[in-house]
Amino acid sequence: MDTPVLRAEHICKSLNGKKILDNLSITVNKGDLKVLIGPSGGGKSTFLQCLNCLIIPDEGTIFLDGHPVNASSSRELCAFRRKVGMIFQDFNLFDHLNAEDNVAIALTKVAGYSKTEAHERALAELERVGLAERSSLYPAQLSGGQKQRVAISRALAKDPPGILLDEPTSALDPEMVGEVLSVIRTLAENGMTMVMATHQMEFAGALASEILFMEQGHIVEQGTPSELLQTASHTRTGDFFSILSKGRI
Repeated sequence: MDTPVLRAEHICKSLNGKKILDNLSITVNKGDLKVLIGPSGGGKSTFLQCLNCLIIPDEGTIFLDGHPVNASSSRELCAFRRKVGMIFQDFNLFDHLNAEDNVAIALTKVAGYSKTEAHERALAELERVGLAERSSLYPAQLSGGQKQRVAISRALAKDPPGILLDEPTSALDPEMVGEVLSVIRTLAENGMTMVMATHQMEFAGALASEILFMEQGHIVEQGTPSELLQTASHTRTGDFFSILSKGRI
C-alpha cells in the first residue's frame, strides 16, 4: 500500500481559550480530492492552516510522505511549507509585482531558482491556468478570478506533493467562480492531491474522492459523495445541503 501524501492524527487546537479543533484526523492519498464542508465557524479554515503548519496544533501530529513534521524546527517547518501549497480566499498577491513576478518571486527567494529559470517556470505555470497573455499585468489590472488563478500558479510552481485550498472561490463574483473551479477540476482530473474547503456542492459532488462534514471542531460525517447523498435526508450533511441550496449560508 502506498504511503499517504499527507496525514494528520488527533489534531486539537484552541484559540483565545476556545477549542476550535477537537481530535481531528485525516489521511490524504496521492490523487485524492478531499472536500471539507460545514457551517461557518466549524473549524475548516483552522484545520487547513494546521495541516500546513501555518497554525501549530496544540496536540496531534502531521505527517508528510510518512514522516512526522517537527514544528519546533524552523528549518524543517519551512521545508514542509514549501512542499504543501496553500491557496487562500483573498489571493495574497503583491500589488507592486505583475503576475509573472508574483509567481517567480518565491522560486528565486525560497527555492533557489535563477531569475531566468524562475521566470521561465512562472510563464509555464501561468500558461497552465490560461493566463500567459496576462503575465505582465498587475493585480489591480486583473479580475478576481484571474488573481486567484495567479495564486494557484504560484502554488503549483514549487511542485508541491499536495495543495490545500481554503474557500478559493468565496471572494469572487459569481460569474468568476467557474473559471477558478475549471482550473481546480483540471488539476483534480490530472491527479493533483488536494484538500479543499468549499461551499460549491455541485463541484464537490462531482469530483471529491471523499467529503468530510465539519461542525464545531469535529468531523461528524464523512464518505464519498454517493454515500453521503444516500443518507442525506436524515443527517447533518443533508440539513446543510438544504440550507445551502436556499442560500442561507
